[in-house]
Amino acid sequence: MFHDIPVRIRKRMQYLERLDAEHRRTRIRQFDRLRQVPPATGKFLAMMAASAPEGAVLEIGTSGGYSGMWLSLACRATGRELSTFEIDDLKFTLAAETFRSAGINDIVGQVKGDARKHLGRYREVGFCFLDAEKSHYQECFEVVVPNLVKGGLLVADNITSHQTALGKMVRKTMRDRRVDTMIIPIGSGLLLCRKI
Repeated sequence: MFHDIPVRIRKRMQYLERLDAEHRRTRIRQFDRLRQVPPATGKFLAMMAASAPEGAVLEIGTSGGYSGMWLSLACRATGRELSTFEIDDLKFTLAAETFRSAGINDIVGQVKGDARKHLGRYREVGFCFLDAEKSHYQECFEVVVPNLVKGGLLVADNITSHQTALGKMVRKTMRDRRVDTMIIPIGSGLLLCRKI
């Protein structure tokens, strides 16, 4: 999966990495910034998605499509498709350009709008990556977890970097008997949940 990443995907990843670095350096207004995962997090997501049981692969919060490219590697390797949700118009358009440039339109389906209005339609979920507005994490968790297949995985980003905003949600999740949960110290901190 990582040994033969297509050139088109590599080039687009590098482009988004440069764009993200520029946004951080110039301190662009927060709502315009990509806020994408670092490469190590992308690799971890791909490994987890490729190891997840059969079922839908979801991403809540597409941004520019960077993490979606990593997840597409897992989807290609396992014969699945990725459904990714984005509410912001500019990010949705940038991600569409990313998926075209990377040549992965055949396995990535974009959904425009608030993911919370669409998630209930996915009944057999094998893997879900949650990286959206922090105030929506608990609600997304509550919709996705009942629809995870046995052994299905939900990974949420920014757990250590946004402890104040997500602390209550993390504590509640750790006590949830439907899932086994742990925090992975990669990137901004990942919450890894496995459906029991």
